[in-house]
Amino acid sequence: MTKPLIELCVEGIDGFLAAQEAGADRVELCASLMEGGLTPSLATIRAAVKAARIPVHVIIRPRGGDFLYSQAEFETMVEDIKALRSEGVAGVVIGCLTPDGRIDEARTKALVEAARPMSVTCHRAFDMTADAREALEALIRCGIDRVLTSGQRDTAVEGVQILKSAVEQAAGRIVIMGCGALDADNIRKVRDEAGLAEMHFAALKTVPSGMQFRNPHVGMGGTEKDREYELTLTDKDAVRATIAAAKS
Repeated sequence: MTKPLIELCVEGIDGFLAAQEAGADRVELCASLMEGGLTPSLATIRAAVKAARIPVHVIIRPRGGDFLYSQAEFETMVEDIKALRSEGVAGVVIGCLTPDGRIDEARTKALVEAARPMSVTCHRAFDMTADAREALEALIRCGIDRVLTSGQRDTAVEGVQILKSAVEQAAGRIVIMGCGALDADNIRKVRDEAGLAEMHFAALKTVPSGMQFRNPHVGMGGTEKDREYELTLTDKDAVRATIAAAKS
């Protein structure tokens, strides 16, 4: 089987540099992976593009939570995309749904139009749709280049049959990029069973903060206080091992 293209989901410039060094073929650049990934700052994007030897795709997601956006939120997404066209970004990652769990085709088409000539991926908003087969056809109608999916399950191992069905349904009209708790132990099995040409994972590790003084009375942003003193980083060793397994 052809070796799959490997995309790394990363947080911030340090995550990008670690993924690139560890051998990723492409990155999805995010902020706040604790919320599933939000649009990073323009300075972060510029720093990644400046250092990049591989394509940089940027998530366009104004907040955490669902994928049903207000008009004001949608307009910020369009403007974020337009701003990136002149920044050397290879692609953007988007997703908009209707209240009944369908792809919002009008908004998706508008985002694709705003993005060109950049590549456009639909993120795991796809996994939250009511009908995966219809959602895939909707993305194809909208001109989306690829869809990131775990097969509408928490993990790719659980969703592998839906991933396989999506690859068959796509029939080359759109790329199916598999994701969902992939690691060195399972990525080859998922690749082979689903027939995936592109795969995506994060390979994160949590390390203690370097802060020596720790105020026990304050937690920022309503999070657990201990979380203030933990950092989530890209694990280069895990990235290398998972890529090696995927391409073996």
